[in-house]
Amino acid sequence: MRLKPHEVNAIKTAAVDAFGKDVVVRLFGSRVHDHLRGGDIDLLVEVDDDSTAARADGRFLAKLFEHIDEQRVDIVHAVRGCEPTPIVAIALRDGIVL
Repeated sequence: MRLKPHEVNAIKTAAVDAFGKDVVVRLFGSRVHDHLRGGDIDLLVEVDDDSTAARADGRFLAKLFEHIDEQRVDIVHAVRGCEPTPIVAIALRDGIVL
C-alpha cells in the first residue's frame, strides 16, 4: 500500500469526523499496489445513507487536507444493504480496509 502511516491516520480520523463512527473506508486502485507510481487516492466509503454522504464529502476533504498535502482524492460511496455498482464491487473485492 502506497500511503504513509500519517496519511492513513488522517484519512481514518477525517472519515469518522465527516461520516460518523460507523464508517468503513477502503483504499483501492493504484495506491494499493506497491510496485506502481503516482496516482490519486481512491477511497470507498461505506455508509448507511448516500444522500447525507455526498454532503459529508466536503467536510471529509477539508479535514483530511488539514493533515496531508492536497492531492487528488476520489471518493466512491457504498450504501450498506444496496446492490453494489461495478466500481463498488471492485473496491470491495480488491480494496484494503484502513
